[in-house]
Amino acid sequence: MTRTAIALALAANSLMVNLPLLAQAPAAYRITHTYPVGGDGSWDYVVPDPPQHRVFIGRQNRVMVVDTNDGKLLGEVAGIDGAHGVALASKAGHGFATSGNDGTVRMFDLKTFKVLGSIPAAEDADAVIYDAASNRVFTFNGDAHSSTVIDPDAGKLVTNIPLGGKPEYGASAGDGKVYGNLTDTSEVVEIDAKQLNVARRWSTAPCKQPVAMAIDVAHHRLFSGCRSGVMAISDYQAGKVVATLPIGTGVDGAGYDPATGDAFASSADGTLTVIHQDGPDAYHVVETVQTAQASRNMGLDPTTHRIFLPGAKFGPPPAATGGGRVRPPMIPGSFVMMVVERQPAAR
Repeated sequence: MTRTAIALALAANSLMVNLPLLAQAPAAYRITHTYPVGGDGSWDYVVPDPPQHRVFIGRQNRVMVVDTNDGKLLGEVAGIDGAHGVALASKAGHGFATSGNDGTVRMFDLKTFKVLGSIPAAEDADAVIYDAASNRVFTFNGDAHSSTVIDPDAGKLVTNIPLGGKPEYGASAGDGKVYGNLTDTSEVVEIDAKQLNVARRWSTAPCKQPVAMAIDVAHHRLFSGCRSGVMAISDYQAGKVVATLPIGTGVDGAGYDPATGDAFASSADGTLTVIHQDGPDAYHVVETVQTAQASRNMGLDPTTHRIFLPGAKFGPPPAATGGGRVRPPMIPGSFVMMVVERQPAAR
């Protein structure tokens, strides 16, 4: 074969190899809807309920329930002192909302949103999740450095598990293990949901202050959004970090969509970082979507692949006193829910 023929053959082979890659160009994510929800107060965790097409959003003294199809308010879980997270135990027909200022959890009816009872937890009851494998609810109590375990059927306290650090958000692996970020020690803690003790822990270094968490159960990977500006991906079977990638500042939300292999980190600087999973230990940042300042929380619906982010408009910050940072006031009635969706790749 002549040199010219060899060169042409190599070029053809290169083109054939690269054609599938071009066809699989990453899709872009964009804000497709912005629903004016309104209402006073700051916000925290965003918890979708895909079967019912609704989302639960903690709003200081209540939890708002919003229709994901049109952004309309469906109802509220009232009487909460420091609303943070929500866990949905659908089989029992009960929801659980943390009331952080008084260290309790409100159990409510998932149909009427009526509060059915108050369960003692611990100081700074913050995030809360439901673990189907053990049929138990787990809170993450920041200042108390513990997790409160609740029976979702009876709405009764089971026990408190010391965690050895300040927990933020967590995730259930669906196999009897629950994971949580410890922000002050920069660790992931593994809880045995049936034995009700801490089974393992490992460092998230070089990530510092892990807060948000998402999980990929198929590949046994955890995604920890860290206040140090990275997302740390852990192999939770091996108990070690396998990759870190840059994200925005002030992260407080994370998600993973198994259908697309995309992970997400929402941050207070008004960015949503999209990270694609090339393999269990290989990842790259696809894009950074501009959202809105302070939109650091998110909820992902894995059935529609839609991402929900709260946002609002803010006025000028008041004059600082004592040298501390002062947050600007939210403009009344400006609270919205943004919807981010994956757009078809350009051909």
